[in-house]
Amino acid sequence: MSSGAWHTDKWFTSPYNWVDEVRAQLGFAKKVQFHDVSLRDGEQQAGIMFTKDEKVAIAEKLAEVGVQRIEAGMPAVSKQDEAAIREIVRRKLGPKIFAFSRCMVEDIDRAADCGVDGVVVEIPSSQHMVKHAYRWPMEKAIELSITATRHAHELGLYTVFFPIDASRAELDWVLNLFERVATEGHMDALAVVDTLGGCSPHAIPYLIKTIKSRINKPLETHFHDDFGLGVANTILGLAAGAEVAHTTVTGIGERAGNAAYEDVALALLTMYGVDTGLNYEKMVELSHLVTRLAGVAVPPNRSIVGERLLNVESGIITTWFLNCGEEHQLELFPFRWDLVGQNRPRVVLGKNSGADSIKHYLAMLGLQATGEQVGALLVMVKDWAMKNKRIMTQDEFAALAREFLAKV
Repeated sequence: MSSGAWHTDKWFTSPYNWVDEVRAQLGFAKKVQFHDVSLRDGEQQAGIMFTKDEKVAIAEKLAEVGVQRIEAGMPAVSKQDEAAIREIVRRKLGPKIFAFSRCMVEDIDRAADCGVDGVVVEIPSSQHMVKHAYRWPMEKAIELSITATRHAHELGLYTVFFPIDASRAELDWVLNLFERVATEGHMDALAVVDTLGGCSPHAIPYLIKTIKSRINKPLETHFHDDFGLGVANTILGLAAGAEVAHTTVTGIGERAGNAAYEDVALALLTMYGVDTGLNYEKMVELSHLVTRLAGVAVPPNRSIVGERLLNVESGIITTWFLNCGEEHQLELFPFRWDLVGQNRPRVVLGKNSGADSIKHYLAMLGLQATGEQVGALLVMVKDWAMKNKRIMTQDEFAALAREFLAKV
């Protein structure tokens, strides 16, 4: 097969993504945007707490990356949150700034007082959650939604109606709720919310298209990752016509977290040909900032942003890596390291190393060894790695190799 959009100088994904039969299923909006919720939903992950200055720093970096909308927090949470939102608004960073509010007039007023561009207005939308978690009569949820969204509109705020637990609500009931809010209250956009992450990827297009058939408003996706499907669901929601993806940096968030914007954005770019206009080369930088301030440990092989993602230990992969060199790097990695600001790929020494790994390190050190000596060093490296339960650094290998070669 000849190269196409799946094989550029920056990435090499599958040509089957571009088969006509596959592409015919896609209905992306002309413009797809990101609504980052790291400073609100991300901070709801147990144990994460951002100070005002930290929130401002994260917002500045989100703006550098090119995220189009930032949900800066919930003014009702604390005076510190309100102060952070005000400061982020004051700095005029570029993205539209949103606040998150309950369906309460006083919450809307607080958001407006902060000077935000828009507000995300939440309400429980499944009958069982209204009954058991809130213990409200159903009409109360409807009336609060109508009153609060209308008030937000009167204050000039772009209003996103955010129905909690919509993915587990009885369909006719929730569609009627949406219609009443759209006609009696106000919504500039509707978030399709999978609060507990229980919607399957196959159900997402059905849900999006069903809502679009009744509600003539832009749709936004807000999907959690309880079953590891937040990213897939978000992409399928966008492919079904939703225009905005609610995401967090590296998937932080309540319980298992939210859909990670890095995964969504890079998949859209390299597998679907949808360029969301982000500065992709700053992805790793942003992730490291957020996860450091959040005190969150990121798996070293985490997709896109993991610290050791592009390290090569396996002997056979090392041989491939050395044979391919810089020119054919995409034979081994689906995207180049510099596309997202990753560390440059490198060979590391450990239990799974092979003879070519040893030869590579010897060459870097300017040392000569026979085939038999290479084999002996390989055994020593494997034993050392097993004993120490980690990879060996170049300095540690240099000391080992020089001591060994001096004796033979």
